[in-house]
Amino acid sequence: MLNEAQLQKAVAALLKFVSAAPETLLEEDELLYLVVAMKKVPQKPRNDKPVRIPIPHPIYTVDNAEVCLFVKDHKGEGHKAAKSKVREERVAGISKVVGVSKLRTKYESHEAKRQLCNSYDLFAADERILPSLPKLLGKSFFKKKKQPVPVRLTGKDWAAQIRKACEATYLFWSGGNSLTIKVARSSQSEQQCVENALAAIKAAVEKVPRKWEGVQALFLKTADSVALPVYQVLPDAAQKIES
Repeated sequence: MLNEAQLQKAVAALLKFVSAAPETLLEEDELLYLVVAMKKVPQKPRNDKPVRIPIPHPIYTVDNAEVCLFVKDHKGEGHKAAKSKVREERVAGISKVVGVSKLRTKYESHEAKRQLCNSYDLFAADERILPSLPKLLGKSFFKKKKQPVPVRLTGKDWAAQIRKACEATYLFWSGGNSLTIKVARSSQSEQQCVENALAAIKAAVEKVPRKWEGVQALFLKTADSVALPVYQVLPDAAQKIES
């Protein structure tokens, strides 16, 4: 059974680690990640469409996030229409609109992809083009856990879609035996981080085959810290784990 006191200790230790780091090595904010280690590799194909996980204290908001939106276009035309819609309707949060054709040309090089990845907090994409993005974006986005999240742009209210994307975190099936999920920011309070982590754990375990019985361990970490265990079972443990 998950020990919430252990989770609280891990969050406190990570926030202390972040605050003690030299300012020159820190960005404005640090992300906290939940790592779910599974007993077995799930027998399911890799799926680049993420599972949306609502959290009580959003990591991003349309007021503080720099969001880049990937859109469907044809010879640049869809891209221009999307930029006009964002500007005219004042869709908050969107700082950049990039068409698929631009990803194939302007962002073709590894360096261009890396710079794009580093320039924005969150990447959203028209859900219709999501399957084609992994090859176009390359490894930088996946290493930094910045895979685009889907938004539905066939309706009129784009602002609501962007807001909904910002108010959640996401689980991506990587094809391996572990999952890494953003759960909080170091600028949030300790209690907010704990509550977000608990919500993410509950939702993630529901998606693991056999649920708690399929979980080997849970860890919390930042990009640069060691992974702190918050839940572990012995590899040969046969007892039923209760949630």
